[in-house]
Amino acid sequence: MTENQAVQQKSVRRNRVAAAACFAAALITASVVGTQSATADGATHNAARTAAAVAAPGLGSAGLVQSEDFQQGLNPVGATVALTGRQGLSACSGEETMRDLTKDKATAYASVTWTFDTDGRLVESAASAPTETAAATWEQQLVALVQDCQDEPAGHWYYGAAHTLTVTGGTARWYPTYNGDGIFSGGVAVLRSGTRVAVVELTGRHTGAPTYVEGIATAALNRLSS
Repeated sequence: MTENQAVQQKSVRRNRVAAAACFAAALITASVVGTQSATADGATHNAARTAAAVAAPGLGSAGLVQSEDFQQGLNPVGATVALTGRQGLSACSGEETMRDLTKDKATAYASVTWTFDTDGRLVESAASAPTETAAATWEQQLVALVQDCQDEPAGHWYYGAAHTLTVTGGTARWYPTYNGDGIFSGGVAVLRSGTRVAVVELTGRHTGAPTYVEGIATAALNRLSS
């Protein structure tokens, strides 16, 4: 084998290695677009930043509830972020998702499921509408969905009365949840900011008054409005 042939073979091997590395990097990048899981510490924030980067313009996981938004008594241990719109909306919606509700017409979707070191979880699902008119329609549909579970038979869990709140750039309706014994057990909120809409629900046995849900709703609305 001549010296020139040896050099050429080495060059071919280097090109093959470089191509394989590029292909592997492409696979890693593509895998980020689906669902992301992380712990509640630094990994959670890394997943949030990555999800925001690959989301469609105008909506990413940065617009959802973050670990620092939880008040005392709720210690998050993990978060799963998705950009598919296929997270269930609330305990009252059954298997209906944001993609179902919007008939796949949103310009972007984002959702997060937070788990805690105690019983319960927090689920948020958001969508970006093509117009404010569409966003208002979706908001009304979400409110109607929640109100379906305000009037329930005795001994069944239900949503309480609606409360409204407003922040710069957004409004929300939040509802406390009561179990079959009439004990506070979380709550749900419907949010809208411009062309963005979201529903966020806290479930499980938690200490505190129904105003705890107001704090979560306010934090979520501030995130959605940012």
